[in-house]
Amino acid sequence: MATDKTGGLAGIIAGSTSIATVGKEGKGLTYRGYSIYDLAEHSTFEEVAYLLIYGQLPTASQLREYKEMLRKQRGLPPPLRTVLEQIPGSTHPMDVLRTACSMLGTLEPENKERDQIAIANRLTACFSSMLLYWHHFVNSGERIDTKTDDDSSAGHFLHLLHRKKPEEPYRRAVDVSLILYAEHEFNASTFTARTITSTLPDFYSAVTGAIGALRGPLHGGANEAAMELIETYSTPDDAEKGILELIGAKNLIMGFGHRVYKISDPRSDVIKAWAKKLGDAQGDKRLYAVSERIEQVMRREKNMFPNLDFYSASAYHFCDIPTPMFTPLFVVSRITGWAAHIIEQRADNRLIRPNADYVGPEPRPFVPMANR
Repeated sequence: MATDKTGGLAGIIAGSTSIATVGKEGKGLTYRGYSIYDLAEHSTFEEVAYLLIYGQLPTASQLREYKEMLRKQRGLPPPLRTVLEQIPGSTHPMDVLRTACSMLGTLEPENKERDQIAIANRLTACFSSMLLYWHHFVNSGERIDTKTDDDSSAGHFLHLLHRKKPEEPYRRAVDVSLILYAEHEFNASTFTARTITSTLPDFYSAVTGAIGALRGPLHGGANEAAMELIETYSTPDDAEKGILELIGAKNLIMGFGHRVYKISDPRSDVIKAWAKKLGDAQGDKRLYAVSERIEQVMRREKNMFPNLDFYSASAYHFCDIPTPMFTPLFVVSRITGWAAHIIEQRADNRLIRPNADYVGPEPRPFVPMANR
């Protein structure tokens, strides 16, 4: 039996999937066989969501119907709004989504009338609504209407956030980012979802656990950490000096490298181009230049490449998205990938229960308290 001596299950095949290829030689990153480059260039997030959840790309009429169905499910039930209003403003937005997802599971439980596909679509439609209802209530006391007539999930998110319809370049930039974040094989949060699913609980339990896994800075939280790093520096020269100091101190620099990709993250160049486009449109002379210099230093000194999180940070910043919302926006996208994996795990389920390599003490006699 294969063992993982490096930790973290590195190099271990933990199961089979037909949903995505990640870092496979000659294939790159694909969703159900479609190249991420083609999807990011020519499709929409709703097309990708349909592809992941239903297993095939939609026809034009199916896509229209799917978008309309998502639009109709953006509202929140009153008891969920009440719960959101009780969550303190100091709470991390990821904890808001975790709590809201669990609460929705009690209000709209999985049953014969509401199957796994229905729940996948419901969560795809309303995660933005959950987040931004809470955001506006704790910041202004306003109880917003979470239903919008926006044609896309990206437009819906930005509309709710800024309380007006977004301009097209910003809407499309977020739309592309949602495509790029939608699925990524057996990453930590997806594997968490599959592990939970293997015990045969309800759909919401698996998604709630996945949100918890995504919250950490070594997974979804890396985009927030990358933005905090980038904003530290005033000029590219300051960034180079600062990064060299961090490297010298052997500090972890977020947004670089990947557990699977060895040469580059195929998603990075796509979002980098959008970060530059948005930065140029705003006359930015600092953030993008600082980001590029950090990338150059990391390649030169550590032979490390930026992953999707690094340039997503500045792209989201140019869209005026608050940094604490970067990882929740990841959830808005990745729910589609999680759903696909939950459905796939259920279709051919086996309890996920690996063995451990015991490294503790050898058997030893127990000494009663009186003799210690």
